[in-house]
Amino acid sequence: MDITLRPLSGKTRQEHDLLGNMNVPEEYYFGIQTMRALENFHISRVRLYFFPELIRALADVKEAAAMANRDLGQLDGTIASAIIAACEEIKGGALHDHFVVDMVQGGAGTSTNMNANEVIANRALEILGHERGEYKYCHPNNHVNLSQSTNDAYPTAVKIALIRSIGKLVGSIKWLVEAFRAKGVEFAGVIKMGRTQLQDAVPMTLGQEFEAYAATLSEEVDRLEQNLKLFLEVNMGATAIGTGINADPDYSPLCIKHLREITGLPVVAASNMIEATNDTGAFIMNSSALKRLAVKLSKICNDLRLLSSGPRTGLNEINLPPMQPGSSIMPGKVNPVIPEVVNQVAFRVIGNDLTVTIAAEAGQLELNVMEPIIVHSIFESIEMLVNGMNTLRDKCVAGITANEDVCRNMVYNSIGLVTALNPYLGYETSTELAREALKTGRGIYDLVLEKKLMSQEELDNVLRPENMIKPRKFWHK
Repeated sequence: MDITLRPLSGKTRQEHDLLGNMNVPEEYYFGIQTMRALENFHISRVRLYFFPELIRALADVKEAAAMANRDLGQLDGTIASAIIAACEEIKGGALHDHFVVDMVQGGAGTSTNMNANEVIANRALEILGHERGEYKYCHPNNHVNLSQSTNDAYPTAVKIALIRSIGKLVGSIKWLVEAFRAKGVEFAGVIKMGRTQLQDAVPMTLGQEFEAYAATLSEEVDRLEQNLKLFLEVNMGATAIGTGINADPDYSPLCIKHLREITGLPVVAASNMIEATNDTGAFIMNSSALKRLAVKLSKICNDLRLLSSGPRTGLNEINLPPMQPGSSIMPGKVNPVIPEVVNQVAFRVIGNDLTVTIAAEAGQLELNVMEPIIVHSIFESIEMLVNGMNTLRDKCVAGITANEDVCRNMVYNSIGLVTALNPYLGYETSTELAREALKTGRGIYDLVLEKKLMSQEELDNVLRPENMIKPRKFWHK
C-alpha cells in the first residue's frame, strides 16, 4: 500500500532544498524533492510502485554507480557499502511503497531519480547508524547521485526494466501460442468454410484456422526479442547532456561493467553519448512492436467474436466459454466478454504508441523532456498486454469448443464449393453453376450431375471436403 495513504504519527523532520524548507513525515524514506513532486504531479495517479521492475532497475543503476565511484576513490567505502546494501534490499522488494511519484511528470524524470536517491540515502543512513534526514553522512545528491544526472541514470534504469518486462511479455505470448496450437490439434478434423471479405471462399479445417493464429503470434516473439537489443546500449556516464561533466574519465566504462555484472545483461556504452542522451529511437521501435502485437491480437479477437456469433442467427461455428450473464434485460444472453476486453487492450496499446511517437518527436536539442510519458505509455502497454493475453488464454481459448455439425453443413451448403470444380470444368462453367445455384437455391452437386458435367464418382472425389484443404494433383477435362 502507498505509504502516503497510511496513518502517520505526526512526527516530522525538516529538510531543505532550492525553494526552502519543508517538514517531511518521520515515516517517509523519501525526502523534500519527492514531496515537491507529490504536490505538483497529480496526473495519472499511477505511481512508480505500480511497476516493480522499474524500482529494481533504479536500484541496479544506483548500486553500479556506487561501486564505480568507490573503485575510483570518489566515494568513501563505508558510505558506498551502505548504499549498496540499501539497493540490495530494495531489489529484494523492500521500501517499494516509498516510490510514490506519479509516472507522468515534468522535469524529464528528475522526480523519479530523486525519489530513488532519497529513499536509498535514508535507508543507507539507517544502515550507518544515523537518523533519516542526516544527509551530511549520506546525501541523496552528493553520494547516491554522484557522477550521475537524471539524464543518464533514469533512461538507463528504464531500459533495464523494459528488457525484463518485455521478457515476461514474451513468456505470455508463448503460452498463448501453445493454447492456440493445442486447439489447432484438437480441431484438425473439423471441416468448415473459409471466408474472404465475409463471403464464402473455400473449405478448410478449424484446426488450420487456429494454427494460423498460433503462427501469427509466434512471429511477434522474434520481433520483440530483436527490438529488445536496442535497449542494451546505455549512456551511463553521459551525465547532463552527454559530455560527462562531473564524472571521472574512467567512471563510465567502470559503471557499465558493474551494471553488466549486477543485471546479467550485456549492456554496452553508447558510441556517442550526446546522441544517446537525446535519442528515443529505441523506445519508438519497441513501442511499435507492441502495437503490431496488439493489432494481431485484436484481429484474432474479432475473429473469435464472429465465429462464435449467434447462437441461432450468427456463424455459431465455435463456442466460447460463458463467463458471465450478458444482459440486464435479455434473459439467457451471454456475450464474448474476454475477446471484447482484449480488443480494448489493443486499442489502448495502439493509442499509447501514438503518444510515444508524438513525445519522441517533441525532443529538443540535447534532451527529450517528454521521456516520462514515453516510459509510462510503454510500461502500461506491456502490463495490459500481459494481463490481456493471460486472460484470453485462461478464460477463453483454453475452453473453446467446436460446433462440428454446423461447420460441416455450411461447407455442403456453400456456393464456394464450386471453386474446387474450377480446375476441372473451367472458370466460365463454374461461374454459371454458381450463378444458377445462387438463383435457384439448388446445390452445386445436383446441378453438376444434372448437366452431366462429371460422373458421380468423379464429383464425389473432387468435392470431398478433406480433398479441398491442401494442394493436390488434378486432371483437366
